[in-house]
Amino acid sequence: MRVLFDIGHPAHVHLFKNTIFNLKKDGHEVKITARKKKISHALLAAYGLEYEDRGKVYTGLLNKAFGLIRIDLNLFFIAQKFKPDLLVGVNNPYVAHVGAVLRKPVIIFNDTENVTIARVITYPFVQAILTPMYFSEYVDPKKHIKIQGMKEIAYLHPNYFSPNPHVLEELGLLPTEKFIIISFGSWVATHDIGQHGIRDKIRFVKTLETYGRVLITSDVDLPKEIKPNLIKIPPEKFHDLLSYASLYIGEGITMASEAAVLGTPAINITSTAQGKPTCDLYGNFVELREKYDLVHFFATDEDALTDAQEILKNPNSHSEWQKKRERFLTDVVDVTAWLTDFIEKYPESFFSVKKDNRV
Repeated sequence: MRVLFDIGHPAHVHLFKNTIFNLKKDGHEVKITARKKKISHALLAAYGLEYEDRGKVYTGLLNKAFGLIRIDLNLFFIAQKFKPDLLVGVNNPYVAHVGAVLRKPVIIFNDTENVTIARVITYPFVQAILTPMYFSEYVDPKKHIKIQGMKEIAYLHPNYFSPNPHVLEELGLLPTEKFIIISFGSWVATHDIGQHGIRDKIRFVKTLETYGRVLITSDVDLPKEIKPNLIKIPPEKFHDLLSYASLYIGEGITMASEAAVLGTPAINITSTAQGKPTCDLYGNFVELREKYDLVHFFATDEDALTDAQEILKNPNSHSEWQKKRERFLTDVVDVTAWLTDFIEKYPESFFSVKKDNRV
């Protein structure tokens, strides 16, 4: 089988990497295309995965519309040459459109609700839509497959990941040192329109510094007062660092779910235009909060800081989160093994899963 994977975000590299390794090991031909995004390319290179750049990032609705056509064409020419039997992506209109033109089946994964534009221009052109079991948005039952798990399990499950403590030495951290990771996002994605995150970055960082060392990852320029907190770390080592953190707090939704799956206390701060926590809209986060108490989310700096301080004052927070993580892992499947099997046996796998998959 010849399978084309399109990568639009660094998290997609993590989601698919172990499945790609499995497919290659089993003798399948794999082609990877990737959006021109520095971190995604760095991750692919770090894991020894060859890829082809299919175009730059476009921002703004008008530019995105133009970019859609450009990327569709770029990907079409690449796919036409590769001749895939199957195309795979994450809520990805490009593979959907190219697959339709080439008359080849397309599988997409989606774990993010409230992305109306992407859904409208993607779903009609694909044959299988994979989502976590707790996905709260309607999907055509004829195409919908539910997985007992989420994408972060594909790369952070103990079968595939164990933290490397050397990352602490690289950042001058002691094994017993308390540290907090904060992330600031860029807010340029289509589904970010009308939303916002942390309002007062300086005050936020300075408050948390009273509890431990604060390390910042950011997609935007920082005020000079907190620039010294910015860390430079190879992206393939970030999960090692995250697993040892006393707390993750920030605007990064994927990072919050990764922290939760690792058993690191996690808080997300993002607000809708109506002033409600954005994560209330996402089934993954509601499940992680309501059933497992692995992640908390708020719309305001004040509420998030109050919760963060309570977690940091509790000397048992990390061990408590690890126990909650163990319970979570007993309830989910090995997503990488599941996805490998689904792709290798497609389309028979689709009909087989549908028999046991109530949608």
